[in-house]
Formats: sequence, structure tokens, C-alpha cells
Amino acid sequence: MLNYLWAGMILVGIIFAACTGRMPDVTNAAIDSSKEAITLCITMMGVMSFWVGLMEIATKAGIIKSVSKKMRPIIRFLFPRLPSDHPAAEHITTNMIANILGLGWAATPAGLKAMDGLAELERERGNPEYQDKKRLLGGVSKGRTASNEMCTFLIINISSLQLIPVNIIAYRSQYGSVNPAAIVGAAIVATSISTLAGIIYAKLMDRK
Repeated sequence: MLNYLWAGMILVGIIFAACTGRMPDVTNAAIDSSKEAITLCITMMGVMSFWVGLMEIATKAGIIKSVSKKMRPIIRFLFPRLPSDHPAAEHITTNMIANILGLGWAATPAGLKAMDGLAELERERGNPEYQDKKRLLGGVSKGRTASNEMCTFLIINISSLQLIPVNIIAYRSQYGSVNPAAIVGAAIVATSISTLAGIIYAKLMDRK
């Protein structure tokens, strides 16, 4: 759908420019945008490398593992039917920490691993071999649809509570903002509200 949407917008723009005699403006805009895109990519690569590197250092130093242990009560509250020793729990925690720090790039791999772990858990729930683990795994399902844990994790990942919106700060710096970090306060308020709304919604739907 997005491909059709973007193609339609480009086509409408070209047709409008041709009808109004502004085709040179379209050409100039395409060239200027290409240069800006390359510059922005270089800037974001530097920011990404810096923060992902810090994340890796924190992981090697055991900081992430220590924080993960302290976040276990939160994980149990959000995912009450997820076994505490399940590998997905660690990936979920890593994903949440990365999102809180604004490290969307570092959060993505952990998020994918967490979703794989939750999908495997759902398959186990639907396998007759694991029927005797019903109490531990929180029920048995056929594994054909997303589980409550998967939906909850997706909602929390999308709402993405952020204390340091690195991406927005980098964008604002790239485009000449006088104070790129001025967005921090507003970002914390906005993402806190979105995360709270997401958790409430997930809990209400989970009960159903």
C-alpha cells in the first residue's frame, strides 16, 4: 500500500509540475534531496555507531544484565504468563532498555529475537507434547495467531518510552536547530503517555 501511495504522490507531483511549467523545480528538488539524504545518512551512521557501541560496552560490562534483573517485576507485570526463565524475557528487557535510551537500531535485533522466542513459546503451547506444561506456559493454544504476549510486546515496542530521543536530536541537529536537545522534555511526556495508554489497552484486551 505504501508503495502505491508514494508512487501516486510522485506521479501527481510530476503531472502538476508539467501542467504548471515547473519541471525544473522538480529536477532541482530531486537533486537537492538526494544530497541531503546522503548527508543525513552519514550523520545518522555516526550517531548510530556511537550509541550502539555504548550499548555493546554496557552489555559486555554486565550493566544490561544487572538492569534486566531489576526490571523483572515490570516484565512479570506486563507478561504474567511468560515463564521467568524463558529466553524471550531477556530479549524483551534488552529491547525496552534500548528504546528507553532512544537506540531504535539496537532495539530492533533484540525485538526480533524476543518475537521469535514468544512465537516458539506459542508453538509449544499448541503442541500435545507440552500439554503437561499447561500451568507453566499459561494455557494451550494452536499457535496459529499472535499470543497475548506477542501483542503486548508489539504495543509496548511501538509506544516506545524514550528518555533520550537520539533520532530526533540528530535530525534537528542536521537541519540547523539552535537547540537540538530541546525536544527531550516533550518527548518524555509524549512517550510516557503513549506507553501508559498502550499498557492499559494491552491489559484490558488481555482480560478479554
